[in-house]
Amino acid sequence: MITTTSLYDQLISFYNNNSAGDEQPWLKDLRARAFDAFSTQGFPTTKNEDWRFTNISAYLKENYSLLPGSVSLQNVKSANAIPSFDGYEIVLKNGMLNEDVNIEGVKVTPFRTALQDDHLKLYLSKFIPLQKNPFAALNTALFQNGIVIEAEKNAIVDKPIHLIHVYNAEDPVFIHPRLLVIANRNSKLQVVESVFVTGESPLFLNNVTECYIAENAQVDKYYLQAFSPNIRLVNFTQCVQSSNSLYNNYTYTIPGANLVRNNLHLDLNGTNTESHLYGLYLTGSNQLVDNHTSVHHLFPNCMSNELYKGVLMDSSRAVFNGKIFVHQDAQKTNAFQQNNNMLLSNKAVIDSKPQLEIFADDVKCSHGSTVGSFNNEALFYLKSRGIGEKAARNLLVNAFAFDVTNKIQIPAVRKYIEKLITQKMSEAYD
Repeated sequence: MITTTSLYDQLISFYNNNSAGDEQPWLKDLRARAFDAFSTQGFPTTKNEDWRFTNISAYLKENYSLLPGSVSLQNVKSANAIPSFDGYEIVLKNGMLNEDVNIEGVKVTPFRTALQDDHLKLYLSKFIPLQKNPFAALNTALFQNGIVIEAEKNAIVDKPIHLIHVYNAEDPVFIHPRLLVIANRNSKLQVVESVFVTGESPLFLNNVTECYIAENAQVDKYYLQAFSPNIRLVNFTQCVQSSNSLYNNYTYTIPGANLVRNNLHLDLNGTNTESHLYGLYLTGSNQLVDNHTSVHHLFPNCMSNELYKGVLMDSSRAVFNGKIFVHQDAQKTNAFQQNNNMLLSNKAVIDSKPQLEIFADDVKCSHGSTVGSFNNEALFYLKSRGIGEKAARNLLVNAFAFDVTNKIQIPAVRKYIEKLITQKMSEAYD
């Protein structure tokens, strides 16, 4: 029995009326399978184990448009500028790329163009478990816009790429952005994503990112989630690594959006792979931030390291659910997972559940979770040294977050995140 809503019925009708387009046979088949997966499951409810702490029903009641309107790009770059950022900027307008992009060693293609080629058949949704992820299935069935970023073989991209997503929320909109990152053999690529919204109506982003990292390649992926309150985000990221590859994922969530759900799935699909997952969520007001991660060790001699930290204020709520699967052939695996949380309010709630499933016998694995309140003794010590309470709180929060923010390899991004943390903490205690 599935739960249906007017939005569910609207999406079903939209697919049926728009599925007869001129697309490659393989793509039509993929969309049909994805649509069947979504229509069979419907939107997840709290009866679903992976969603039991995240009730999204209230966010599905809006009268959303499924076709976003136009967006003015005036002042967009200045509004999203990361001070002192030295890199390539790409602006996407409601998921559409409206300008030529020239980056040496990198091919940037709009999905509308890329989908005309059978090349994407090798990648698109190859590893996403659509039957278990209705939002990812819905995106696969309906997405039209977004871009493909492909680093050529042996290309070492000299600067990070900053994707600025611009969306129009003059009216309620439900949209399906898509990003595909391909790092061919021996390449190295850094991608930073941020979002800018015009308008104050509800905007539901059902986002999917796929990242394929070939042998001896490296990808660093940053998502800066400093959103306005009218945004609801469900974000699904699938990363597949080949032998001797390196993947670094950084997710930073700052108070703002009502709902943020991050699903991060990794398949270590080769020997000697290395993965690092870093997350920081600073939550306030009535915000809900949910991070679900899943790491599959499939081959021997691989390493994954996961560190997520949360700072919760006001009546906010956060969820962390991390799963590490060490499959039978994955001997000599090193897998580590840690989730630490600081509650700055008696009304804040954290549900933390790190998990390990090990089917190999020669491994080194550990996982843990901590929840604590503000250290009043440390606060008193700082205040006794002449530091104001607001500044003292900022120092303690930044010190708590240091293990995660210090991992950022782009200095301008690190300073930007630290500034946002200080700003939001200051606003909370004005």
